[in-house]
Amino acid sequence: MRRKRVLPLAALLLCTPALAGTAPAVAAPQTAPQTAPRPAPAGPLRILLTNDDGYNAPGIRKAFERLTAAGHDVTIVAPLTNQSGTGTKMMSAPTIAVKHPEPKVWAVDGTPGDSVAFGLAEVFAGDAPDLVVSGTNFGPNVAGLATHSGTVGGAVAALEHGVPAIALSTGGVTAPDPVTTVNAMGPTLDFAVKLIDRLRARARSGPLLPQGIGLNVNHPVVGADGKGTAAGVAATFQDPQTLLEPDFTDSGDGTWKVTVKVDLRPAARGGDVEAVTAHRIAVSPMSPDWNTGPVDHAVTAALIAGLRP
Repeated sequence: MRRKRVLPLAALLLCTPALAGTAPAVAAPQTAPQTAPRPAPAGPLRILLTNDDGYNAPGIRKAFERLTAAGHDVTIVAPLTNQSGTGTKMMSAPTIAVKHPEPKVWAVDGTPGDSVAFGLAEVFAGDAPDLVVSGTNFGPNVAGLATHSGTVGGAVAALEHGVPAIALSTGGVTAPDPVTTVNAMGPTLDFAVKLIDRLRARARSGPLLPQGIGLNVNHPVVGADGKGTAAGVAATFQDPQTLLEPDFTDSGDGTWKVTVKVDLRPAARGGDVEAVTAHRIAVSPMSPDWNTGPVDHAVTAALIAGLRP
């Protein structure tokens, strides 16, 4: 069994009533060495805002408005077109087209990871943003969905460059009607502002987040109109189930019809699926690498002991 410890995330969520909720112990990712992150500023943050639905999608535009209204200096650097499900894909072509349709907005003809990479290298050249926010997007990014999420992929690209990052998603385990989800993006972004304020307050002279750790935030849709208040906030981990199950049907002509269904199994206790199903906001720590814990490393070492090329 993987050794677990309580991350600072639990204290982050529990130390004031505004964000109080259930906070079980969560697995501690092992992160690769990085340059020490710079201290968070005392005032408003410089934020690179990205997503996977496209630079003009409702979620990112609402996020821009809400974060700007909260006093932050926000710049959108996001995909030109919808890139949902692209995960951490980056740099698949020798050239990339970039548009600058309006002030504070850059549209990159690539993935969320491409967008963040361009934003850090060019838009914020030599002066990295204080925070990268990816989202908010339509639908959940919990369990196996998070692994393939472009929203999460954008945040991971930031973490790989040593920049603190938060992925924001709006939706339950199954995506509701888009209009309802748009309504629910308001509560999601209200929470995001509170969370960022909490990070700033706790950082003082230190970084916004522990080195190499980002946050994957999934806000449920509450109420028939999507404007309801979540039942609480939970420090969670990524539920190990896949959620989506593909089915292939042979068309007989060399092509296969593909349908995908939700295959929801019992939720892992303390996981993100359990939280959003109970209308709680799931906040899961995430790492930009594939490292596991020291116990898993010991198991691998025992497995290959004595093997020779």
